[in-house]
Amino acid sequence: MRIIIDYEASWRNSFLDGSNDEALPKRGRNYVASMTELKKPENYHNRSVSKNTVLGILSRLIGDQRKLYQARKSEHFYFSDIENAISFKDTPTVINREIAYLRNMKGSTDQNSFTGMIKVNDPIFQSDYSNEFWGVLSLDIDELCDFIIDNTLIKSTLPLDPISIMNRLDDIKKVKPVEPEGRTKQASDQLSSLFEKYKPLNKKEQQLILPMYCSALYLQLQRLEERYDMSSAKTKAGGISGISNNGFTPKDFMKTYVTGGKKLIYGNPFIREEFVKGEGKIKHALTKASGQLEITLDIDDAKAKELKRMIDDAGVSSFYLGKKGLAYVSDIRLR
Repeated sequence: MRIIIDYEASWRNSFLDGSNDEALPKRGRNYVASMTELKKPENYHNRSVSKNTVLGILSRLIGDQRKLYQARKSEHFYFSDIENAISFKDTPTVINREIAYLRNMKGSTDQNSFTGMIKVNDPIFQSDYSNEFWGVLSLDIDELCDFIIDNTLIKSTLPLDPISIMNRLDDIKKVKPVEPEGRTKQASDQLSSLFEKYKPLNKKEQQLILPMYCSALYLQLQRLEERYDMSSAKTKAGGISGISNNGFTPKDFMKTYVTGGKKLIYGNPFIREEFVKGEGKIKHALTKASGQLEITLDIDDAKAKELKRMIDDAGVSSFYLGKKGLAYVSDIRLR
């Protein structure tokens, strides 16, 4: 028995982790097609027609709309005795690669954006301690080491508003690592003795600069508490909003100082970029295929007639082949 299926614009990518052969987790499978997740090569999933695809189509054609893993585990899976008698040939005649915009309704937020008006009058920028506190970020690396080791007074200042602070942190983030030696190592060692979470070195055992400045802010917070009420500078958990001992997160920092909070992301183009040696930057987009799928069932005439009658009775006109697209049965041949 042969079943001929024509299909158009069948999507050949998957946007979720996990497997269709497993029960769904309580919160569903994770969406891995966001711009952040697609930076990881393991999250760009190519899909082709498989034996599971064919069994899912056959089940759909006879009116069984259960998930394939559910049908297989049940006592009444029609194809349980003839799975090994099923073969197929997929012949895509047209392959298109298109950029599709995917909707993501998980409530993810943009890493570097915010909404609403900026609250420049927040107490952390307008208090008696503000110049000394944020002034840590205005120091050069030598001055920073003197501040950490010798507790020198901070005389230089920064413009006291959220955007200026974020820009300065971003500039510090771009500073290249240095060798851990001299005063830099001494200052870093002192921070390590004070903060367990402080991680000063990269994989090459070089001294990272941003963690020194961020941890120096926490050090200044402790020192200023001897002279000022620093409660307005701290979160409920006792930290600095959006700033850890080793870095900062723009969206978490700005959410405290804007009226609208973080900016929600409702979707993104499905594109993965990677650099291939000898070829340069390559963009992987959504793959759509059109063509014909031929399913062959090595079964006797009686079983073939029974299956054809079930397909006719179910009356399925069109269906998805894989993800999206349009597929329909164009011919059924009993021999």
